[in-house]
Amino acid sequence: MITELVIEKLVPGGWGLARTPEGTALVRGALPGERVQARLYRRKNHLEGETLAVLEASPDRVNLPLPPTADLPLRYPAQLTAKQGFVEESLRRVGGLRAEVHAIAPSPRELRYRTAAQYVYLPTGGLGYRRPSSHEPVPIAEDLLAAEPVEEARRLLSSWPLVNVGEVAIKGSLAEGRALAALIGASPGKLKRAAAALVESGLAGVWWAAPNPGGRFRGRLVHLAGKAVLMEDFGGVRAPVDPVSFSQVNPLAAGRLYREAAALAGEGRRAVELFAGVGVLGLHLAGRFAEVVAVEINGRSVQMGAKNARKQGVENLHFVRDDARNLEAYLPADLIALDPPRAGLSREMRRTLIEKGPEKLLYIACDPATWARDVGELVKKGGYELAFVRPYDFFPYTHHVEVLSLLAKER
Repeated sequence: MITELVIEKLVPGGWGLARTPEGTALVRGALPGERVQARLYRRKNHLEGETLAVLEASPDRVNLPLPPTADLPLRYPAQLTAKQGFVEESLRRVGGLRAEVHAIAPSPRELRYRTAAQYVYLPTGGLGYRRPSSHEPVPIAEDLLAAEPVEEARRLLSSWPLVNVGEVAIKGSLAEGRALAALIGASPGKLKRAAAALVESGLAGVWWAAPNPGGRFRGRLVHLAGKAVLMEDFGGVRAPVDPVSFSQVNPLAAGRLYREAAALAGEGRRAVELFAGVGVLGLHLAGRFAEVVAVEINGRSVQMGAKNARKQGVENLHFVRDDARNLEAYLPADLIALDPPRAGLSREMRRTLIEKGPEKLLYIACDPATWARDVGELVKKGGYELAFVRPYDFFPYTHHVEVLSLLAKER
C-alpha cells in the first residue's frame, strides 16, 4: 500500500520508524520529523517499505547526488549521533546490557572513502547501481562515495563496450592510486583482448569472474591482464587487496580501528585471529604476541596473507586455512580476535567461547544487532565483562556502523 507517514525516529538498521493504525512501520530513506509518501508491505509483526517522496524534509537532510546505496542522507554530525544511538540501543535491547559506549570514531573522509564498489552494466550503456529494494538498475553520473581510483576506473569502464558483461567489481588502492576490475559475465577467452586494452588505458589489472547464484566470486576466477593485486595501507600495515577477495573498503577508517584494537589487545604469548582475511589485524598484533595464528576459510586470502607476511619479514604470523567454527582446535590462547560476517558468531562458536574461551576476546563487528546478541550471551553465560566498546564509522551516508569491543574474564 502507498500512504503518508510522519517519521518519529531512526532505529538500528537505519529505518525511519512511524506509527500507523495498522501498526509500526519501518521506512528506508526517511528521516526523523519528515512527512513522506511511502510504499509499505506487510511483514510478520510490522509494516516495512521505502520512501517514494519526501513531502516535508528534515533540516538535517542533505541534497547531494548520492548513489541509491546511500540510505542515510543526513548531515554528517547527525549521522554520527544516529549511529552511536544504533549501537547503544542494540546493546540495551538485544544484548540486555548496560555499558559505557565510547564516542564514535568518524570516518577520516565523509565522501570519496570507498575503495571497492560493484556496478551493473546498464541496457542503455554505462555503469550504475542496483536499487537495494528492487535490484532495478539505476544510472549514475558520478559516485560521490567512491574513492578517486575507483571513480576513475568506473568512468573508464562506463565508456567501454563489453558485450555480455553484466557487472563489474572495482577495487582501488589509496596507497597506490590505482584500481583493479573484475568483469562478471561473458567468457574469459573473449575478454582477454579487451582486458589488455583496459590496462593500456589506465586500469592496473583485470580479472574475470563467472556469474554464480551462490554469491559473488564463488565460481571460477581468472586473472586476465596487468597486476593481480595492489597494496593498501591499513594504519601503517601494508596488505594486498584485489577485487575478488574481502578487505575493508574504507582503509583510512579501518587503519585507525586496527591500531586501537591492537592497543586494547595488550601483549601475550599467543593470539588467534578468526575470520582473518589476509591478516591485517594479525599483522598489527604480531609485534605484541610471541605467536599469532590467522585462521581463514578462503584459500586465496590465506595464500596472499602468508606471502605478504613473509615478504614483510613477519615470522611469528602463521596462516591456517580452516573454518572459524573449529576454534577449539586453536585453544588455549591468551587472546582470540574475531571479525565475523554480519550474521555474527554461530551458536557452536558462542558455546565454545562460553565453555573454553580465553581471558580476552577482541570482537570487531559490522552489525550491531548480532554483535549485541553475541556479547550479551558471552557476558551472561561465559564470565566475561564488556570492558570496552567504540563504534567506528566506515560507511558515511549509509546506516552501517562497525563496532570495536573488548571482552575480558572477570577476575
